[in-house]
Amino acid sequence: MFHSPILPRVRKRPRPAEAGIPRREEVKFDDVRLYLVERKMGRSRRSFLTQLARSKGFIVEDILSDVVTHIVSEDSQASSLWTWLKGCDLRNLTSMLVLDISWFTDSMREGRPVAVETRHLIQDTLPTVPEGSTPTPVTTVSQYACQRRTTIENSNKIFTDAFEVLADSYEFSEIEGSCLAFRRAASVLKSLPCVVRCLGDTEDLPCLGDHTKAVMEEILQYGRSFEVEKILSDERFQTLKLFTSVFGVGPKTAEKWYRRGLRSFSDILTEPDIHLNRMQQTGFLHYEDISRAVSKAEARALGNIIDEAVHAITLDAMIALTGGFRRGKEFGHDVDFIVTTPELDRERTLLPDIIDRLEQQGILLYCDYQASTFDITKLPSHRFEAMDHFAKCFLILRLEGSKVEGGLNCAEEDRRGWRAVRVDLVLPPMDRYAFALLGWTGSRQFERDLRRFARSERRMLLDNHALYDKTKNEFLAATTEKDIFAHLGLEYIEPWQRNA
Repeated sequence: MFHSPILPRVRKRPRPAEAGIPRREEVKFDDVRLYLVERKMGRSRRSFLTQLARSKGFIVEDILSDVVTHIVSEDSQASSLWTWLKGCDLRNLTSMLVLDISWFTDSMREGRPVAVETRHLIQDTLPTVPEGSTPTPVTTVSQYACQRRTTIENSNKIFTDAFEVLADSYEFSEIEGSCLAFRRAASVLKSLPCVVRCLGDTEDLPCLGDHTKAVMEEILQYGRSFEVEKILSDERFQTLKLFTSVFGVGPKTAEKWYRRGLRSFSDILTEPDIHLNRMQQTGFLHYEDISRAVSKAEARALGNIIDEAVHAITLDAMIALTGGFRRGKEFGHDVDFIVTTPELDRERTLLPDIIDRLEQQGILLYCDYQASTFDITKLPSHRFEAMDHFAKCFLILRLEGSKVEGGLNCAEEDRRGWRAVRVDLVLPPMDRYAFALLGWTGSRQFERDLRRFARSERRMLLDNHALYDKTKNEFLAATTEKDIFAHLGLEYIEPWQRNA
């Protein structure tokens, strides 16, 4: 009887004991918790990518829950992905980032979570309105700020702050059109009495283009704009914002310094080839003071100082506080005053007398005086000029705490008892007072739109000097701001409603 030979049993090589136990990788990014969607990705690929991410210090959750911050998917069908996600009973889904695999691969290549860009996002194709909310009714809104009433109450600050950052960025890059577009869009939203809750609320609003609406949609969906976050983290933007915060430093100078490799104040002040002008030297000297906001109480105290100085010289002068404080703001960066007198041509000599008196009082820290170049025969001006031709001076004054009701707006550790404050004085002739007051009250966007309205809708030319009717070929006289509004056929808007 034959028996088949017994073959020895083949034993598998034993695996190392630790192979079945997941290794504890060092966590480098505590604030980022990933979840990789297995749909379309497959189990084995998901397992491989999970181990890859953990090896680079990422936290990867095995279960989709409310602790997740970043959801990564290879599903190109946004609608089906979002339908699935909305069925997962997640309370924090609206705050999670739903991202294409491209964000993941970019992050793995960099070894850190890269900034989320719009191209990384998988957008919800049917964004939902928060439960219980209804679309905000929007009445007809004019494209012109001078036909809107805009107080300091801003219900849409989350959008307008983002627009201001984008406008600043375009201004630094000298892209005037885009800069102006975002400033106009911000101005429109500031005038709304209620919060924009969905893009449908903006359907009939002027000055909102595709780019502005895309930014708004991103904020509505994620609570922030990734484009804005990228700008705010950009070295060039940060450096230019820092440099232009110095008194006397404009965007072009800041750009020139940046291109030379300068990144901080110490870089500028220790660079032997940088020659600061007198205004810039003063700006650095008093930077801590003049970069701090000026309070309304401080503005009133400065008004008393200017009033006493002016009336010690001439009793018939008129003084008006202008700028943001006239528009009802509680704080500002500087304090602007208009001074005028009925005495013919007195405004040309009055300003040097005021400066001398402030210097005698020992409170004049800096003065940039510009004599009047106003010439009625050269009006009307057919081109926009950023600065008018009236006599003016840009001052920095020493303000004593004892002069301010409630004390100075300064750091707690500051024991000097005084601070430096920027003050601008403008002296128009009496018959130009209403135009100067309107122009210097602002806001900048309100004035820009007022001039645009005059030109486009009324065939008139308006600036800080005059109002000219091109149809009648004549100047229109005005002794008050209301006269100017009446000439333009506009309802009068109070200063506190011009915060466009």
